[in-house]
Amino acid sequence: MESITKITVVAPVFNEIECLPEFCCRVEKVMEEQGCDYQILFVDDGSSDGSAEWLMEREKTDRRVQALLLSRNFGHQIAITAGLDHADGNAVIILDSDLQDPPEVIPDLLAKWREGYDVVYAVRRSRQGETWLKKFLAAGFYKIFRAMAKVDAPLNAGDFRLLDRCAVDAVKELRETHRFMRGLTCWVGFRQGAVLYDRDSRYAGATKYPVWKSARLAFDAITSFSAAPLRWTMGFGFLICLLAGAWVVQIMIGVYKGQGGLVQGWASIIAAVIFMGGVQLICIGILGQYLGRTFEETKRRPLYFLRNNFRNSTKICG
Repeated sequence: MESITKITVVAPVFNEIECLPEFCCRVEKVMEEQGCDYQILFVDDGSSDGSAEWLMEREKTDRRVQALLLSRNFGHQIAITAGLDHADGNAVIILDSDLQDPPEVIPDLLAKWREGYDVVYAVRRSRQGETWLKKFLAAGFYKIFRAMAKVDAPLNAGDFRLLDRCAVDAVKELRETHRFMRGLTCWVGFRQGAVLYDRDSRYAGATKYPVWKSARLAFDAITSFSAAPLRWTMGFGFLICLLAGAWVVQIMIGVYKGQGGLVQGWASIIAAVIFMGGVQLICIGILGQYLGRTFEETKRRPLYFLRNNFRNSTKICG
């Protein structure tokens, strides 16, 4: 492996003004103890609480800090993408700026990297400050994703991870619109390892990923990596047809035995309408999701725009 010359810490930011001073202090302390050249690359994802202005001021006084300002809020996964696009370190560490993922785990990631691993995940041993519902849904999602997408994604691993330069360059080649970075870093392959850690509660502020937003990310992840929902829809359609057929057979038996109280033809028609109508709506909805993603991919729009010149951050647009 190439000797360490520079480590880039990519930190997405969205309204984290209360966390940023402490985040910088802790990351810089950890990296200084490692004795290697490093850079903290903040990617502001359209913050409205003064985070961008704080980062610009910090950049003027701290040569280790670089600020990348997106032109609007493009989303967490796009912010990570922008950071990887502009990171120039031999290894890149993705670390959210809310301090739920402690920077003190970075030495463990680097140690694993020095052993020869190209992608090193930080796997959560425990999750503080999260509701039982979110923990339950997260555990279920990872199991479903691994089964459906056929991607060897580790359980309980978020975006906190280290990528070697070769893995970063590979991920940069993937320019799909609906992005699930945890899956993409697994999909590219290379030698992958993991370290365990305990996830903390947020240092300050409110979560930017409530349950509904996490559910949307989970849906994007599954539909981006697997066509299984389409196959499941077909299977579900067959099942409903069988149930409808069984219902019709039951009605016919009842008529044959002379059971009264039935309006001739009513039950069979209602059964067919309800069952087939439900199947059609589900099928159309799932097909529409995939078709919509195909439409968006064919546009080939850039994934994001910057409002500052990265190499000359004093130049601001808008």
